[in-house]
Amino acid sequence: MSKDYLNLTIKLLNKIHSKNEIKILKTAKYFYNSYKKGGLVYIFGTGHSHLISLDGHYRAGGFAAICPILDEKIMLHKNSIKGAEYERTPGFSKKILSKYPIKSHDILIVISNSGVNQGPVEVADYALKKGCKVIAFSSSSYSKIAPKSKLGKKLSEVCTLHIDNFGPPGDALISITKNMKVSAFSTIAGSFILNSIIKETAKLFRNDKDFPFYISSNMPKANTHNNKLFKNFKKRNPHL
Repeated sequence: MSKDYLNLTIKLLNKIHSKNEIKILKTAKYFYNSYKKGGLVYIFGTGHSHLISLDGHYRAGGFAAICPILDEKIMLHKNSIKGAEYERTPGFSKKILSKYPIKSHDILIVISNSGVNQGPVEVADYALKKGCKVIAFSSSSYSKIAPKSKLGKKLSEVCTLHIDNFGPPGDALISITKNMKVSAFSTIAGSFILNSIIKETAKLFRNDKDFPFYISSNMPKANTHNNKLFKNFKKRNPHL
């Protein structure tokens, strides 16, 4: 079995770590300060990018203040082709975001590998106007060649802080033929970035009495710890 996908993935993850270190540390401080003010970290992504919002939600070792923004119309389990149309439809994603009580002390993470589609750019702009910190994950190299939406902006231009996932245009890493590549990278990249932020956020909490991170329910004494978090977040997170 060839190691080309393994080697490329490791190389890119190392690049994400070294090039985005300051931004990841800064985002962790945003998470910490938002939590202390009673805020939530909302995560929005369309298509496969929504997988990162699920990866942050109700996860062992995860930050309890994370709330995914979910709508089956822009996910993949119902009608993937129609969903791709919805995320490019002006006003559609903004309507989804308006269903969540986002406040100025909250944080919105917006994930879009290409960084140009209408939906992600639209919600980032919406949250900025509410006074939120907006953290964007996308590929700068992909954004340079992908056609912009009617908004005429890239996601990296409509955020408080942009974290580059350094993925290639088109996402796939491995060339099989002259015109065909396979094996996408953006999901691994997004999860790596998010969990790197979570780790740095947890370090900021380590001397606090309150430690708002889930323990796997299969671990000893997990229920006592997690039930305290449920009581705090169940009314605020509609997906618990």
